Amino acid sequence: MANTHFDQPPSNRHSEHFQLPRRRRRFASVSAPLMFVVVIVSIIFVMSVFFRVADIQVVGNTHYTDEEIIRAIDIEEGDNLFFFDRFAAISRVFAKLPYIEEVSVERHLPDSVTIEVTESKALAYLVLGDEYWTLDHNCKVLGKAVEEELVALIPVEGIKPGTLLIGEPMQTEDGNTELVDYLREILFQVQERGIYMNVTMIDFADPDNVFFYYGDRFTVRLGRNSNTEYKFGMFVSVLEKLTAGDVGYLDLSDGSSAHFMSE
Repeated sequence: MANTHFDQPPSNRHSEHFQLPRRRRRFASVSAPLMFVVVIVSIIFVMSVFFRVADIQVVGNTHYTDEEIIRAIDIEEGDNLFFFDRFAAISRVFAKLPYIEEVSVERHLPDSVTIEVTESKALAYLVLGDEYWTLDHNCKVLGKAVEEELVALIPVEGIKPGTLLIGEPMQTEDGNTELVDYLREILFQVQERGIYMNVTMIDFADPDNVFFYYGDRFTVRLGRNSNTEYKFGMFVSVLEKLTAGDVGYLDLSDGSSAHFMSE
């Protein structure tokens, strides 16, 4: 009877044998995610305490001051470098500063930011009532101009503008988007080829017979909206072959050849 009292069932011995490894596994399963959370919290803490903006540089601006661009970006010294939303900041710039054509915001560890901008250039203007409204090469409305500024801009005649919103593409009174596209292409070619200083007027009175004046030397007929890039290529080629004393009428309207008639 005494021997029977001290005997342990085999099942209890097996249970006691495997109980400790299960505890270790439970401890490991709990500690792993806990350590992960601790590491993440530590990283966030370090990023929030350190990497504060201490230096902001603006490059490429002429129309706007550094302070105007920084204020539009809505960044200041002391802001956290990692939590700064660059995409939202860029959207704010376009909404507030119409002369900005392109902008990038680059972060440089540990504490600096570079804002690089490309500004639109006022290239032409439309008359609406007694106001002069400026356009860039994309037909984006940049704002109103005073008469003193008009001497360096190309007047566009024959287009009746509709509602003009600063920072938005221009609209015609009748909503003619094809006409705006044609003007956009002409202004782009004029700027891209570096001849804008000599273009003294663009006339859209007849959309099928658009022409422009080149200084006091040439009347250049472009005709309707087709092959505009090629027409300007022909114009530049012909211009190189004419002499300084040549004055007359240059017809590019068929889109395949140039015809010059001297006065």
